[in-house]
Amino acid sequence: MLCQIALFDGFDPLDVIAPYEVLFAGSMAAPGQLSVELVSAEGPREVPSGAGLLTLRATGRLDPRRAGLVLVPGAVGPLGAGADAGGPGGGDTVPALLARSLSTRLPALLKKALERPGTIVATVCGGSLVPAMAGLIEGRHVTTNHLGLDALAATGAVAVDARIVDDGDLVSGAGVTSGLDLGLYLLERELGPRIAHAVERLFAHERRGTVWRATGPVPAAF
Repeated sequence: MLCQIALFDGFDPLDVIAPYEVLFAGSMAAPGQLSVELVSAEGPREVPSGAGLLTLRATGRLDPRRAGLVLVPGAVGPLGAGADAGGPGGGDTVPALLARSLSTRLPALLKKALERPGTIVATVCGGSLVPAMAGLIEGRHVTTNHLGLDALAATGAVAVDARIVDDGDLVSGAGVTSGLDLGLYLLERELGPRIAHAVERLFAHERRGTVWRATGPVPAAF
C-alpha cells in the first residue's frame, strides 16, 4: 500500500511527522507492504508550514489512482478569535489556511480518492475540515480538534468527539498528537496487530482515548 501525505501551505508539522514516522516504521517492520511519501496537489515543491520557517519538501504529486491511503494534516496558526489580520502573517489563521486550501487542486483530488474503491482517506486534527468544507463528506462520521467540532458539524458532517473515528474508508484523528494513534490504528487495521504493537513499543507510546467505529464506540485499551 502506498500512503501519500498531502502537504499544503500552512500545514501543521506534527500532524504530518507523527503519522509519517509511525507508518514509516511500520513499513520497515513489514517490508514490501507499505510505503510512505510526502506529496502536494501541485507536485514536487518546498511547502511552508504554519510554524514559522519550518518547511517540508513534497517529493511528488498527490495521485489518488496510485495511493491506497491519502492522509490530510491540519493547519497551525492563530485560531482566529482576536487575531490581528493586519499584522505580520495576518490572515494566516487556522480557518483561513484551511479555507485557502480549497482554492487548490487538493479538494478535487480528495474527491477522486473518496470515490475510488479501496482507497482510504485519513485526516489529522483540522485536516478533516478540508474535505468537509469542500462538501465531500456530508453525513460521514468524522472528528477533529475539540475546538473545531462545531465548525465540522456545520458542514453537514457528523462530528464525533473521539480520539479516532473509523467510518470505513474515512478515518480521522482528533487533536494534534492523535496523529500517533491514528498511524498505529491504521497499521493495526491494515497490517495487523503484531506490526502495530511492534511500532507502539518502539516508540514507547501507549495509545489512549476512544476509537469510535461506525458500528459503535470501541474501548481503546489494547
